[in-house]
Amino acid sequence: MSGEPIRVLVTGAAGQIAYSLLYSIAKGDVFGKEQPLVLVLLDITPMMTVLEGVVMELQDCALPLLREVIPTDKEEVAFKDLDIAILVGSMPRREGMERKDLLKANVKIFKSQGAALDKYAKKTVKVVVVGNPANTNCLIASKSAPSIPKENFSCLTRLDHNRAKSQIALKLGVTSNDVKNVIIWGNHSSTQYPDVNHAKVNVKGKEVGVYEAIKDDSWLKGDFILTVQQRGAAVIKARKLSSAMSAAKAICDHVRDIWFGTPAGEFVSMGVISDGNSYGVPEDLLYSFPVVIKDKTWKFVEGLPINDFSREKMDLTAKELTEEKETAVEFLSSA
Repeated sequence: MSGEPIRVLVTGAAGQIAYSLLYSIAKGDVFGKEQPLVLVLLDITPMMTVLEGVVMELQDCALPLLREVIPTDKEEVAFKDLDIAILVGSMPRREGMERKDLLKANVKIFKSQGAALDKYAKKTVKVVVVGNPANTNCLIASKSAPSIPKENFSCLTRLDHNRAKSQIALKLGVTSNDVKNVIIWGNHSSTQYPDVNHAKVNVKGKEVGVYEAIKDDSWLKGDFILTVQQRGAAVIKARKLSSAMSAAKAICDHVRDIWFGTPAGEFVSMGVISDGNSYGVPEDLLYSFPVVIKDKTWKFVEGLPINDFSREKMDLTAKELTEEKETAVEFLSSA
């Protein structure tokens, strides 16, 4: 437990996702049991009192890896010398709010945070955007931080990935560990495409394709996809709050894979810049792809055959992302 502590920023740090996330990070679930940390917690000024309570609780956990906790409402403090930035905070959608208004409010936030990353963070910083609309927020942050490589920015679609994995496992009565290589293509929205054409499942010690194992194509092409696409809304309907525990777990999975790499023979889903992809997705979109990660660097999984059913779904979500991007870029010039 010697060694330099790494600096990890969590924004929206007084919110409910962060409340589930901070303990996992601080106790070593993400960066390993040997890696000391400085946690930087950013939120808006009205949340500072609540944030003090979170700091007290982190102190009261008495965690050996946690060297320092820095609560702040100032970007120049929050973004200084960061190794990792987890951008959870965003403007939530209020009732009666048009998606366009939501985009406008978030462009302002992520333009500002992107500029702060550019100015204060290490150039090697890894940036993970969780706050919705996550893909477009991530693209705006990246465009606002020209001195940080585009590849260092990713957005969270691991929650959707985990939801897909778990639905398959439940259907087959296996554990989610027995299911691998599901894919989420596209936007973290209800147009995302959960694809199990390339997924494998371990049934009684034998690895088989998911389509072969489930033997119910109409479920896989229908209810399965809808369940994953609409799961966030289902949780809100039941809990009257959005997914927090599962979102925090997915963030941990996403960041741990960036840090330590993906297991051999497995790939994961994350929203990354589409430049140079071989799947016909337009350039300069922040789109969820299957990736493998090694030495903290992701690469597209290449050469997966795409059938017509998949092609249509992949194009639909790309179209939505292109429209979001165009709206956001208009706002960017005026923000």
